[in-house]
Amino acid sequence: MAGRVHASEPSMGEEIANEDEARMIASILDGDVQLYHQLIRPYERSVYVMSLSYMKSETDAEDVAQEAFLKAYCHLASFRGEAKFSTWLMGIALNEARGRLRRDGAVRMESIDQTSEEGGHVLPAILRDWREIPSETLERKEVRQMLQAAIAGLPTIYRDVFLLRDVNELSIIETAEALTISISSVKVRLHRARILLQKTLTPQLKHINPERK
Repeated sequence: MAGRVHASEPSMGEEIANEDEARMIASILDGDVQLYHQLIRPYERSVYVMSLSYMKSETDAEDVAQEAFLKAYCHLASFRGEAKFSTWLMGIALNEARGRLRRDGAVRMESIDQTSEEGGHVLPAILRDWREIPSETLERKEVRQMLQAAIAGLPTIYRDVFLLRDVNELSIIETAEALTISISSVKVRLHRARILLQKTLTPQLKHINPERK
């Protein structure tokens, strides 16, 4: 429904103003269905990128993204504006990707007790943010592939938070809303995701750039 996604399309940061978005949704529900393409356009790339992070195949990622846009359209009347449309849409896309992986038997959904997660001791990360990796290093195909593999290897609950917060750049609150978890859980899971990525990537990056300590 959204068409193929291209890198030149707007990012999540180029969102439609909330009031304009609300008017567009009302018009769509009143029958002006062509406006839906305009409504979802700022989010097409972000939905596709997140889908690709899960599916590892461009074709499957496009299928997931298209299904997410279709489901969002079919359930648009249930959107109450309690969260941003972008957050609601990303939640639908995330659930679609998860569901497809479960159906394919390609992922084991981890479960961690909420109280132990929020109250446990968290070790400090040497890399406070994975984006501290130098840009010239990230430009190398080999390093990008390492990063993608490291993200794919994260436990699901950590990968979800990492993709929404650090890759798609949702806020802490938006990430919590999309995943229907607490803000404190988002912070803890994101921190642990970064620690796990650090443990995986640091030895590999030192191998590529021995001068880095």
